[in-house]
Amino acid sequence: MTKIIFLGVGNGGTISLYNTCFSIQNEKGDFLIDTGGSIQIIDRLNKANIDYKKIKNIFISHSHTDHVLGLIWLFKKIYGIIMQKKELKPINIYCNAKVLQAIKEIAKYTLPKKLMDSLYPKLNFIILNDGDKHTINGIEYTFFDTLVKSTKVYGFEFIENNKKVVFLGDETINEKLYKRVENADYVMHEAFCLDKDKDIFHPYEICKATVKSVSQIMNEKNVKNLILYHTEETYGKDRKKYYTEEGKNNFNGNIIVPDELEVIEIK
Repeated sequence: MTKIIFLGVGNGGTISLYNTCFSIQNEKGDFLIDTGGSIQIIDRLNKANIDYKKIKNIFISHSHTDHVLGLIWLFKKIYGIIMQKKELKPINIYCNAKVLQAIKEIAKYTLPKKLMDSLYPKLNFIILNDGDKHTINGIEYTFFDTLVKSTKVYGFEFIENNKKVVFLGDETINEKLYKRVENADYVMHEAFCLDKDKDIFHPYEICKATVKSVSQIMNEKNVKNLILYHTEETYGKDRKKYYTEEGKNNFNGNIIVPDELEVIEIK
């Protein structure tokens, strides 16, 4: 069974919620999607019973701090394996060219040169172009440019158990991608805040969606399951309740608002 394990569900400014990142897990291993913005990535992996030392495939959707900085802390941990002279198999890091540039620049100024000189031979950076296909842990992924304005963001889609799953990064879907999500079984899309709070958080000004706005779009596109993440944290433990209610009022399918460490089975 292929599972999506959410390690974090918050946006870039949350404190009580870790930044959105997750693992796609099956019997062949974990595919880590984004890394959040701090050393908390290690804690989240531990709590999800995912051994960071066994992760051999990582995708970084874009270069914003809340997606890429956790990778720096993973580098530090992985360097410890090298220092112990233990076997370390190559790690594939899938990203676009802008993300690779950011990773190397951040590493240059935040990590010792000796560390990265030892680590780079073990890192296989795979630069993505729109439409590239790669088989990872037995699943074929199609990566695509999400065509957003703020930076170069990539998403992906795959089919597992005859179900189409689409991940759209953390900005509102571009109209040019509507056909990609039409009739999809699962669509993963950000929901920055509730619609009634849009004058507080101003999602549209930063290319984000409210629960209502994205739910209406996905309802029109006949999506079966809508997974909402990258949210603010105002409502604490009631976040899932309120976000789900607003989603159900505007979407005929199944609304999923995951908590941290929640597991979603693709079935």
